[in-house]
Amino acid sequence: MTIGLAREQDFPGFLGLAAQVEQWFGPMVEEAGFHDAVRKHIAGSLALVAPSPGPGLLGGLLFGGEAPTYHVHWLVVSHRARGTGVGRALMAEATRRWVRGPGDIEVVTFGADHPGAVVSGARVFYERLGFSPAEAAAPGPEGGSRQVFRREVA
Repeated sequence: MTIGLAREQDFPGFLGLAAQVEQWFGPMVEEAGFHDAVRKHIAGSLALVAPSPGPGLLGGLLFGGEAPTYHVHWLVVSHRARGTGVGRALMAEATRRWVRGPGDIEVVTFGADHPGAVVSGARVFYERLGFSPAEAAAPGPEGGSRQVFRREVA
């Protein structure tokens, strides 16, 4: 699987991924703020993609932060590619490219009581990558609970 830096022509693929998860994250596809965030990450070389041999993307990631604290701003894997290692490959590439220890990588994901916590597999995904549940975070735009997950980097 090839993971690479996102380019401007990948922007529609990010919108396609966003459309698959709006029920959990709130509106993004039509939101100018989301468009700006994706374009800013792409322009800053802080966005990764897992290209698909067909239409759309298999996955996308927006990253940020600097030592000692890094942030996964957004990570989505296409419905058709979940469970195939795309998310793991995106995280491995982000860590290789941008993370220098010692420090932490943080991500905000669903709280344990959120309906998307189990269906999406997000909490289990991050735990398998060595992240631990930490403090509660502000609710998501749809009103559901959120929690910070954190992984130490040596």
